[in-house]
Amino acid sequence: MAEAAADWLDRPAPAGLPELAELQQLARAGAPGLQCRSLGSVHTAGQALPLLVFTLGNPDPAVPAVGWFGGVHGLERIGAAVVIAGLRSLVQRLRWDRTLHQLLDGLRLVVMPLVNPGGTWRGTRANPQGVDLMRNAPVDCVAGAPPLVGGQRISAGLPWYRGPLGAAMQPEAQALCDVVQQELLSHRFALSIDCHSGFGLQDRLWFPYAHTAQPVAELPELLALARLLDDSLVHHRYTMEPQSRQYLTHGDLWDHLHLQAPADCTFLPLTLEMGSWLWVKKNPRQVFSRHGIFNPLLAHRQQRVLREHMALLDGLLRAAYSHAQWRPPAAARPAWQAQALDRWYRREAASR
Repeated sequence: MAEAAADWLDRPAPAGLPELAELQQLARAGAPGLQCRSLGSVHTAGQALPLLVFTLGNPDPAVPAVGWFGGVHGLERIGAAVVIAGLRSLVQRLRWDRTLHQLLDGLRLVVMPLVNPGGTWRGTRANPQGVDLMRNAPVDCVAGAPPLVGGQRISAGLPWYRGPLGAAMQPEAQALCDVVQQELLSHRFALSIDCHSGFGLQDRLWFPYAHTAQPVAELPELLALARLLDDSLVHHRYTMEPQSRQYLTHGDLWDHLHLQAPADCTFLPLTLEMGSWLWVKKNPRQVFSRHGIFNPLLAHRQQRVLREHMALLDGLLRAAYSHAQWRPPAAARPAWQAQALDRWYRREAASR
């Protein structure tokens, strides 16, 4: 059940979770333009940790909507840090930036910076029940998911545990889905970005699907967005692609939510997968630290990472606000579809 902001604003943040203390400060500093609420609490080791959501801008379903999400995997603290840094920038700009207020008049923004506070506090990928939230949705991969990493139901003591067969989603996963259903899928056009780390040497922007190699219906829009980012984020280093090009999984939350989107909503969910292997390559000693495998441990590298991704978060806001200017018109969609298939599907198939 949602709680009033005051119910958690006055509680001291637990030691070991500075992200929550910073979010409390931002909630106070951003009021009244920034609305915040708790969707309930996660309990672990005597701690009650709130599931927080922040909203800004125009709630009218006729305007586009954007979602920023972080902290789905508790070990990947850099994902939450990127989202919190983006929220902090907006809160500071609310005081003086007239163009931001104009943007928010025509846009809805929802931010869930710490989806898995229990896992973050414990320093685990999974939530306190041992469930990997990104394997917890009721979506199965028919064939091709790698053993274990693709999601398993053997034991919560092993990584990538999906949860018991037939059970309801975990509270954190359900809270994320409820927020997306209410705040994004109720709009005619919506973009989201979920910030992770831990795969490869470069930053990737993944879009559905993860449970199948079949393409999504919105390939023309995704190709147009990819080209917009190429043209606008000068010298960016993102590789945009379907997640299925790398590996298949069971239980992907964004696959599940994309499949739930109503016909009159164009929903483009992205996952930012920061290439943390590059940080290990630069500082091999990090491989001996669980946090070091997923996060930049040196202060100057963390600051560089945060700077790099601020432009992406801002660019996605502006892309959503102006989506009518870059989305392919209906008559051109077949041509865009063919180009997208060549870029992300046919070319790869021909090489095998």
